[in-house]
Amino acid sequence: MAVSGGKWLRYETVSLKAGVVMLIGEFTHSIDEKGRVRIPKNFRDELGETFYITKGFEKCLFVFPEAEWKDFMARLQDNNFKDENIRRMQRFFTGSAMPITLDGQGRTVISQALRSFAGLEKEVSLVGMNDKIEIWSTDRWNAYNEEEDDIASVANKSETFTI
Repeated sequence: MAVSGGKWLRYETVSLKAGVVMLIGEFTHSIDEKGRVRIPKNFRDELGETFYITKGFEKCLFVFPEAEWKDFMARLQDNNFKDENIRRMQRFFTGSAMPITLDGQGRTVISQALRSFAGLEKEVSLVGMNDKIEIWSTDRWNAYNEEEDDIASVANKSETFTI
């Protein structure tokens, strides 16, 4: 992070908290007729034994390791419960959430309600987002990526993004 002090420009490093997971990469897998999807080994190692799945933004699903899920729930709970929008977000994320584990082949079952929400039918894309995974219908993921092919213009639109 660059910090300007007039004549001189100094750089500070921003480090991740100790114990923070690094879920990165993109993988495509089939979803079977029972609603099971294989979680890539890279992600399994970071997720631990029990993790949480819920609805996400842009009609994808969010998958959180247990510690990150607890942090996310704490941040949701810390908001003003009198605010109707906060209550709606709490219902959106917690109402559809469920703990999940993997079978011996590294697969997990995604509930019918969550599959319907995200449009998961045949092929899914699992996308690492540092502290969570997003699970997308591959068709929807590809369409989403075609919407904005110039990431510089996306960064310029963001009020909070800095490099």
